[in-house]
Amino acid sequence: MKVAICTLGCKVNQYETQALEQELLHRGHTLVDFEETADAYVVNTCSVTAVSDKKSRQMLRQAQRRNPSAVIAACGCYAQTHPEDVKKLGLDVIAGTNDRAKFIDLLERAAQDKTPIVDVDDVWERRDFEVLPAGGMVNRTRAMLKVEDGCVNFCTYCLIPYARGRVRSLPMDEAAKQVKALREEGYREIVVTGIEISSYGSDFKDGASLIDLLELIAREGGDMRIRLGSLEPRTITEEFCKRASKLPYLCPHFHLSMQSGCDATLKRMNRKYDTARYMESCDLLRQYFDDPAITTDLITGFPEETEEEFAQTLDFIARVGFADMHVFPYSIRPGTKAAEMRQIDMPVREERAARASAVAKTMHEAYLACCVGKTFPVLFERDRKGGSAGHAPNYMEVSVAQEGLHNQVKNVKITAVDGGSLRGELEE
Repeated sequence: MKVAICTLGCKVNQYETQALEQELLHRGHTLVDFEETADAYVVNTCSVTAVSDKKSRQMLRQAQRRNPSAVIAACGCYAQTHPEDVKKLGLDVIAGTNDRAKFIDLLERAAQDKTPIVDVDDVWERRDFEVLPAGGMVNRTRAMLKVEDGCVNFCTYCLIPYARGRVRSLPMDEAAKQVKALREEGYREIVVTGIEISSYGSDFKDGASLIDLLELIAREGGDMRIRLGSLEPRTITEEFCKRASKLPYLCPHFHLSMQSGCDATLKRMNRKYDTARYMESCDLLRQYFDDPAITTDLITGFPEETEEEFAQTLDFIARVGFADMHVFPYSIRPGTKAAEMRQIDMPVREERAARASAVAKTMHEAYLACCVGKTFPVLFERDRKGGSAGHAPNYMEVSVAQEGLHNQVKNVKITAVDGGSLRGELEE
């Protein structure tokens, strides 16, 4: 079959899509762009917000219009948490967030007899980590390595625990095997990803943690760079920093989940840290790493957030001095505790997001300016007209006026800030 896949949401979904792609190709199917005519369309759905649900439905309907005779299938978080809603769309296959090989079996069966299939399991019954092949999308220079699934933090705004279940971790020996294979395939960077990678190893009950995994990846990965996905701030301890700072190819880019810079708001969110603990993490990173890029996410207009609480957040983010931020207004997620709280009017949420984004932009520009004059090893990922572009270890985008550098690491001296990225010259 010609199969087209649309991936919505986080890096974990991207990772699981590339695993699906590998298995489809192995079985003799052909991959085509989602905008093309295909025999089967798959939407790997997201349910992090109500907006994500809507986007998932839109893409499924778009596929139905593109080829009414094609097999239309949904998998991923929205299909897992809202299967009854998805059924109303009249799809051929509905599956959740588990057993990708079985999902392809269902896709092939539906192509034969067009009998609608719904196969969504109980996430709380899952005990084992589903091992999938690591890798990257087509033409990627970096590979994703999913090391963890599930979350039991139960933040009041989030449905992800109900989409993914309890914490399950990739066994160390399997991680070593996959890292070695990625190195042999020529990847230059590994992105360590998962639903909540800070929980890695908590299900092993043997004391293993994320830093033990990173040391293993460093041993097996040779000179491949290691980039971390989002971290819970309490992961950053003195021991973690001491050990992590000795890993020569660990990228000094740390995305520390924050969501608010106000302790009262964090408590309503059921986050497990306060601003003092968050700042401690930032201070430790700056003590052990040279100008690390600390980035974060911020939700504005969370239920019951007062203007004074938001002012505390603005003050806090300015004191941290982030290299970059993702700022977005709170989106009501039906079925969560936060949805039952007193809501802030959307214009207020958006106005606060705009104010926070202005502060974030200033901080981002300041971080970029500090990079000028420094030299970074840049992994080039794509050609541009008259040049090449890639990322420094701190994840700042860098361009040079030389073509043909794809998948190479070159030292670049930064000469200027170019919009929201950097420009530089190759060093011989």
